[in-house]
Amino acid sequence: MTGGDITQYFDYLFMIMLLFIGLTIIRLQNLFAVVMLTGVYSLIAAAWFVSLGAADVAITEAAVGAGISTVLLLAAMLLTAREAKPTTAFRHWAALVVMAAAGVAVFYALGDLPVYGAADTPANTGPGMAYIERTPSEINIPNVVTAVLASYRGFDTMGEVFVVFAAGVGVALLLNLSGAGRREEDGE
Repeated sequence: MTGGDITQYFDYLFMIMLLFIGLTIIRLQNLFAVVMLTGVYSLIAAAWFVSLGAADVAITEAAVGAGISTVLLLAAMLLTAREAKPTTAFRHWAALVVMAAAGVAVFYALGDLPVYGAADTPANTGPGMAYIERTPSEINIPNVVTAVLASYRGFDTMGEVFVVFAAGVGVALLLNLSGAGRREEDGE
């Protein structure tokens, strides 16, 4: 068994965990438990992205999906009831069918992924190799990942930073809705 085969088993394990958490979220009525499980879902998705070799996507998923989104949902939960109202059985089955169809599609596509680290994959033969070859002469930055994110994909990275910053400001503003920290305007 090669190293690539082991990571493929981890991919399947992560997918099964995500499927189980998704099914659990559908069945729960307690909104606090749902919010916490969506945070766990995001953390497992981030771990899966690391397994797939997408560390930048994993960091963004952990920060936005597990961090900011969980805080935002917890703050929104303060403005609503703690328990969800009972729904019809049709909505549960419809959600289950949609989730099952998406899961089957992802499991079907997972078999088409190349073996992790294989030299003949498009990422290792196309643009990836071009970046590795051109970075020392064009930019003179020793870390290729930094060169790609900061120079070649600078506008895209700047857009991602703006999105994370806007989400952070939104959460900070939402958490201040209770009036905590405001000055009393009547006393002035």
